[in-house]
Amino acid sequence: MDFLSMEFWSALLSIIIIDLVLAGDNAIVIGLAARNLPKHQQKQTIIWGTVGAIVIRALATMVVVWLLKIPGLLLVGGVLLVWIAYKLLIEEKGHEVEAGKNMWEAIRTIIIADALMGLDNVLAVAGASHGSFLLVILGLLISVPVVVWGSTIILKWVDRFPVIITIGAGVLAWTAAKMIVGEPFLATYFTNPIVKYGFEFFVIAGVLTAGMWKKGKMHKEVKAANG
Repeated sequence: MDFLSMEFWSALLSIIIIDLVLAGDNAIVIGLAARNLPKHQQKQTIIWGTVGAIVIRALATMVVVWLLKIPGLLLVGGVLLVWIAYKLLIEEKGHEVEAGKNMWEAIRTIIIADALMGLDNVLAVAGASHGSFLLVILGLLISVPVVVWGSTIILKWVDRFPVIITIGAGVLAWTAAKMIVGEPFLATYFTNPIVKYGFEFFVIAGVLTAGMWKKGKMHKEVKAANG
């Protein structure tokens, strides 16, 4: 992918948005895991826990980028990403993370929790990168400050502007649609640009409509239950 092309920059922008909506939650895990440590150890724990988490995530993303080249897996990954986009819209996320009793235990907790919570981020970034390892690395470099310093800012933004989550879900759905239309054995079905872009629009609109409808229904049920 050409560094100066519009495709490169649109993919990078997609990765940045994905990191903003998916990595902020992981940042909370880091803070919670280190919360019971002495102040002088918290900074070290956050730094080393983040380094370990980023290394694991980098390796996992590289593996997923490679796996997505196997016939059929772009389709599977795209379908999974559609579900992740939908879940992002409807889930109220909790942060039940046990605090570490010492620095190394907290670091281990951060790395394990981030690896488990970061699966959606790995798949999304791998899909948005279109096989470009440069984009993967740039995406990770962007996610480091997001994970270490950005959690509070992101949470305030999301609370104040809930549309950020909707935009993020839309980007995830778009990435999923592009993965599906990029599947080699489905190429003949999407040779017509109208069909191709129509399908992408349909996936984005479908995810956003279904997610917002479900969210509205859940709020009505909670309101009715509370009398």
